[in-house]
Amino acid sequence: MKTLAILPTSLSKQEATRFTRFLTVGAVGTLLDFSILTLLKLAGLPTLFANSISFTAGLLNNFTWNRLWTFGDALNPDWRKQFAQFTLVSLVGLILNNLIVLSLEGIFSLWIDAQWAYLPAKVIATGMVVFWNYFANRTWTFKS
Repeated sequence: MKTLAILPTSLSKQEATRFTRFLTVGAVGTLLDFSILTLLKLAGLPTLFANSISFTAGLLNNFTWNRLWTFGDALNPDWRKQFAQFTLVSLVGLILNNLIVLSLEGIFSLWIDAQWAYLPAKVIATGMVVFWNYFANRTWTFKS
């Protein structure tokens, strides 16, 4: 917290609000992601394919709401460029997410039914990747 203490109060409050909005958008995107992932897994799709599809649905949701609400003060008139940047950041996030999910799924299958082992793996992956997504998008995609 010492880092925030050196920032002007209005800036640190603004950044806290922005991060809270980012987390809110991310929570909705995560719910969408997990729901689609679960439906696709129940339909018999392999984890990598199902996770990639569900992650993409979350990406589209999150770009729209982050552009309009979270980082609304940093609107770039060229939404296509922002979308390309957001997508690139998210693809790095997807790679990280897939690596973590696939790495942990086997470990969790030792303790819980293998059919559901992707879920705790996905929770951990999501928690880790959120920080990459926020800081990369804040400093590059939606910079003020």
